[in-house]
Amino acid sequence: MNPEVKEHAESILKHQFNDPDLLELALRHASISESRLDSNERLEFLGDAILGMIVCERIFNRFPSYLEGEMTKIKSLAVSRKICAKIAIELGLHELIVVGKGMQTQDDLPQSLAAAVLESVIAALYIDGGMQAVRDFLEPLLDPLLDDAVRSGHQHNFKSVLQQHAQRALGHSPSYRILDEKGPDHAKAFCIAVELNGKQHESCWGKSKKAAEQRAALNALRELGLTVERENGQTRMKAEASMISIPEGFDEDGFGEDLNDND
Repeated sequence: MNPEVKEHAESILKHQFNDPDLLELALRHASISESRLDSNERLEFLGDAILGMIVCERIFNRFPSYLEGEMTKIKSLAVSRKICAKIAIELGLHELIVVGKGMQTQDDLPQSLAAAVLESVIAALYIDGGMQAVRDFLEPLLDPLLDDAVRSGHQHNFKSVLQQHAQRALGHSPSYRILDEKGPDHAKAFCIAVELNGKQHESCWGKSKKAAEQRAALNALRELGLTVERENGQTRMKAEASMISIPEGFDEDGFGEDLNDND
């Protein structure tokens, strides 16, 4: 293996390899190998599983109040193939992939190759340095992605925020009761209220069950004192609920629907 390539790869991965041949294999694409067994494909298979385990472990430890569904959603947002490719490209790992002559003529390698090399070097790290070497490499990269996924996954999802608060503070989930409905079947509006801990909170109308439930959840969050109304008109969840915000101009009743005739 070229010593300069080895040194550059080790600086990216924050690990000096005891077995340089393992690192070389992790960077070798099947297009240059005499046999697919002599490429990084098997390491890619192992690395995919290790990456998934590390991500799940990180989510589990960082968000102790999150339910299984919420953790699954964060994982899917944070570590898609597209995100893996983006990480590899930002680190420069894609420039170290050894490919066949046919692929060398391409201006841009497929993103799938970049994602694959991230997984193969993760496996190489694991085999050569153990799980701690993988954590040392991945965790600083994962935390910003998980934070972004949490913000994205919770934006305007007031039902999710209320669910998490209720589970954490009360040990049970809120329920949603349909109090009224009106309109034809193809354009029906619903009036829904949240019941939580024996109390029914203020009801809301919505042009769908989902919209009405979101509005009702936001009302419950407000009545529970879990929101902060700012001078600029924005509403923000308090830290004990969730770090999400309602942007300026967002309808006070939620989702900007005009249902004044139903008030």
